[in-house]
Amino acid sequence: MNIVFSLASKQDIPQLIDLRIAYMLDDFGTVTPHEKECMTSQLNDYFARKLGDELVAFIAKDDEIIVSVAYLHIIEMPANSILLNGLYGKVLSVYTLPEYRCNGLCTRLMENLIEYGRAKGLGRIDLDAREEAYPIYKRLGFKDVEHRYISMRYTF
Repeated sequence: MNIVFSLASKQDIPQLIDLRIAYMLDDFGTVTPHEKECMTSQLNDYFARKLGDELVAFIAKDDEIIVSVAYLHIIEMPANSILLNGLYGKVLSVYTLPEYRCNGLCTRLMENLIEYGRAKGLGRIDLDAREEAYPIYKRLGFKDVEHRYISMRYTF
């Protein structure tokens, strides 16, 4: 393995799309051909517009192949007493190809992501952890969040 860590660029978009779909397969167990077609179209447009601005992708490459990725969505909202500058980050997903797991890639990507957030002045970084990754995030300093409010969602 010859792993190099960096930020993704627009040239990486095709591989980022493939990894996002692999993440969805891993997380949900199935992706229909129609879903894959729709996601590919939307992701291509989304990454072209947002990558490097509101969305930062931290990647690990083995030669020219992206083998692990962690996405940070930077969000600006009206300032409040907790976020004085209104900036925070949300980890959208972290994914490593199965054959590269258990080599510390996720930990290194998340360390890079945290340092980036600190340097950019983010007030916090939020994430939703899958059970198997929870210990990694705890070791990195993420804490469980107690909610004052009840999370709700309206779906169209």
